[in-house]
Amino acid sequence: MRTERGSATLFVLGLCLSLLFVGGIGIDLWRVIAVRREVFALADAVATSAANGVDPDALRAGTVVLDGGRVRSLAGDALRRYDAASGLDAVEVDVVDGEVVVAVEDRVPMSLLGIFVRGEPIRVRATAHARPEERG
Repeated sequence: MRTERGSATLFVLGLCLSLLFVGGIGIDLWRVIAVRREVFALADAVATSAANGVDPDALRAGTVVLDGGRVRSLAGDALRRYDAASGLDAVEVDVVDGEVVVAVEDRVPMSLLGIFVRGEPIRVRATAHARPEERG
């Protein structure tokens, strides 16, 4: 009986560490999912807003052509409106083949799981496409 002293304490300590590790995975995973949702929503909103950057002279002539300067200006306005650009790693706005392409990147540092695992934060990247709608 004396040789088994403290074995219950070690078992409970190991169980607590295991639960902490599994809890850390759960918490950090949900943080990544939440940030991913926000980044996708932001990219979509910025692309939709920037797709209004149509060249007015070309529109008067009857064609719908995006003006790169107006697109970037509208994208910047949308980012300021959502007040999200300050915490993001990268935001790229391009006009490709008549549509706006917005790529947003952010990273999520590990919180509770960082106690057990040292490493790089998890990168989250979202890309959204939008084109101006032509109505007849």
